[in-house]
Amino acid sequence: MKAFLLAGGNGTRLRPLTDSVPKCLLPIRGKPLLDIWLELCARSGITEVLINLHAHRQLVEKHLTGKSSPIAVRVVHEEQLLGSAGTIAANQSWIASDPAVWILYADVLTTTDLRRMTEFHFFHGAVATVGLYHVPDPERCGVALTNSAGIITGFEEKPKNPRSNWVFSGLLLAGPRFLDFIPPGTPADLAFDVLPRLLGQLQAYHIHEYLLDIGTMPNYRKAQNTWPGLDVLSVQPGEAIPTPLPGAPSAPQPRKLSGGSS
Repeated sequence: MKAFLLAGGNGTRLRPLTDSVPKCLLPIRGKPLLDIWLELCARSGITEVLINLHAHRQLVEKHLTGKSSPIAVRVVHEEQLLGSAGTIAANQSWIASDPAVWILYADVLTTTDLRRMTEFHFFHGAVATVGLYHVPDPERCGVALTNSAGIITGFEEKPKNPRSNWVFSGLLLAGPRFLDFIPPGTPADLAFDVLPRLLGQLQAYHIHEYLLDIGTMPNYRKAQNTWPGLDVLSVQPGEAIPTPLPGAPSAPQPRKLSGGSS
């Protein structure tokens, strides 16, 4: 499988750290976040990764040079930021005819079992499977509502009056039809411009593992004290992703919440 690792942001909320270091190279307990992501991808059956870069791209390229990895890593430089959806559209030829591609936000720190989420996605067959996680302050996030079948029926980015505490995690697995919903022109954003156009065609996957957006200074500091490391995962690099048989049980079912929404 392939994965977009979205790392093009300027990291303004993490200044002054990001004045000289790209956000994806900030260390979590001494290990660059990018290295954590590449290890998680390797453990999850992902074989190719495309990373979009903007600020401090030379430092990222230097970091990757000569690095031993079971993953084929490619980088693309954006002189002007295209947005989280715009960069996917600009590099859609890289996806080719793949049945699904991961879209991952590089400033997320997680132990989510991507293999189980992959099985879940292929079992349900939605246009995309969106990872959701529960937060106490949803007004700063992309808030999702789901029905009793786990289909996303509402989505609003940074609402003033959130109707749910389940928010977009920055982990998304998209099928080929997903590209058809990216509007022309740039910048284009997944949360603002794409996900709201796909209501009724997105499957929610509720994440209960460790997940933290380290894009703010308080969360970055929190990560240094709470990150459990990837050794909590039982999956080792190089293991294949099993293909679920028709009619087989899916990966963990979406949690049904009161009122038919989450």
